Amino acid sequence: MLQKQPTNLMAIINTTEFSNELNGSIDVVKLEEISATLVCVAEKNLNDILTHVVQHAAPHKAVVVFDTACELANILTQAYQHCLPEAQFIDFGKNSPDTVLAVFAGLAASDLVVLVQSTNFRLEAFRIRVELFKRGLKVIEHPHLSRMIGAEVRYYLDALAYDPVYFRGVGSSLKAIIDQAQYGCLDSGGDQFPDARLVFDSPFESAKLNVGDYSEMQNVGGQFPIGEVFTEARDLESVHGRVRIFAFGDTQYRVNRPAKPITLIVEKGQVVATEGSTPEFDAVLANIRADEDVVWLREIGFGLNRAFTKDRSVSDIGSFERMCGVHLSLGAKHGIYGKPNFKRGDGKYHIDVFAVTEQVTLDEQVIYLDGAWCV
Repeated sequence: MLQKQPTNLMAIINTTEFSNELNGSIDVVKLEEISATLVCVAEKNLNDILTHVVQHAAPHKAVVVFDTACELANILTQAYQHCLPEAQFIDFGKNSPDTVLAVFAGLAASDLVVLVQSTNFRLEAFRIRVELFKRGLKVIEHPHLSRMIGAEVRYYLDALAYDPVYFRGVGSSLKAIIDQAQYGCLDSGGDQFPDARLVFDSPFESAKLNVGDYSEMQNVGGQFPIGEVFTEARDLESVHGRVRIFAFGDTQYRVNRPAKPITLIVEKGQVVATEGSTPEFDAVLANIRADEDVVWLREIGFGLNRAFTKDRSVSDIGSFERMCGVHLSLGAKHGIYGKPNFKRGDGKYHIDVFAVTEQVTLDEQVIYLDGAWCV
């Protein structure tokens, strides 16, 4: 049994075993050296996700596909064992893709699939989340967990916490303001760098929400942690100015934090120059230009997840994207918003960069200040 040891964060527990009936055989998974405290944090936050976000309950079935290749995957797997004692657990490393697919085939609409992945499960040509959604299944996906080690494990687990009043309230308020705004400004310099202003001289596309409310959506679930509202300028060429970024997604899809912020110079919606760049960021820009000729600035994302901040980051770009603050995307790729001169599927790159954010205004209303949303 799991012994709680709250006075020792990295307490080592006894080997825990649990079994799973699969095609007549018993899979036994040994999860060793897991912090009891971290498992408890994960269990609480996952229970809230299961209850308030995906609203999983009997008689619907649940299947958890997992691996044991990293600490965070082991913590989440054990926490899900506590949260979903009736679920079917499948060790991806001990079962063939055909076996996993056969289990999925036996599920009915509104059943739940959880994917706990140290990297990213490959099932031949099977696009897991897309296909599961097509079948009407609920999905909770945790990919690339091996990128989070050390203190980042706790940051990730904290980011799974779900406050429906905060996420849904702030998210809905931001969407209402964005959808009515005629222009906006991102101040990334403050008094020290007064010219670091990125101006959006255009209304915005209808904002999309990732706040854990799927009541008006076709699919239930997605990649976790969550917490984001995103849009882009209706007229991309209206975007101009300068923006300082403190982090970006590098060529390995990891969060890269240069020693000093890099300044992007934007004209007519394109990054035309930089100041204070690094070889790693130059490589990102060179890749985009090689395939797309120019570097478009498209998405503006308003991250809501307060567990991630400028100083409390994780290495996985897909997780850190939810950081409380502003991120932008570089490259022509954006499957949500179509534009007259952009053919869907032509763009290859969607690279997230994270802005030093002193203040955000839409029209004349300040919506972000002092590290928090004020709506």
